[in-house]
Amino acid sequence: MSADMKFLVVDDFSTMRRIVRGLLKEIGYNNCEEAEDGVEALNMLRGAKFDFVVSDINMPNMTGFELLKAIKEDANLKHLPVLMVTAEARKEDIVLAAQSGAAGYIVKPFTKATLEEKVLKIMQKLAAAA
Repeated sequence: MSADMKFLVVDDFSTMRRIVRGLLKEIGYNNCEEAEDGVEALNMLRGAKFDFVVSDINMPNMTGFELLKAIKEDANLKHLPVLMVTAEARKEDIVLAAQSGAAGYIVKPFTKATLEEKVLKIMQKLAAAA
């Protein structure tokens, strides 16, 4: 669990990316990059080392679920924790996120405390599994 962990924030709304990035910074994570859809995110993930992905579900070109599936099917990326972000807490989305290998799920709008709690919980799980 370190402050130099590298996050990738994926959302088609730049405002939302900025908010998430700001919250991560407040928590103590300053190493953060952004992608505006799953296609861009996947290219970035394949081109550089990241430690954590925070991805919106509803995006053009490639949805968060499609991105998650691509990450989990890629031998070099499948270890990456992916926290899914969505505007609607639909039960089927929550189930699909879990079944698809998402590390967690968070509903917009969320607070710094909620994001911090989720990220910490995921980190603890990863540390325990390592």
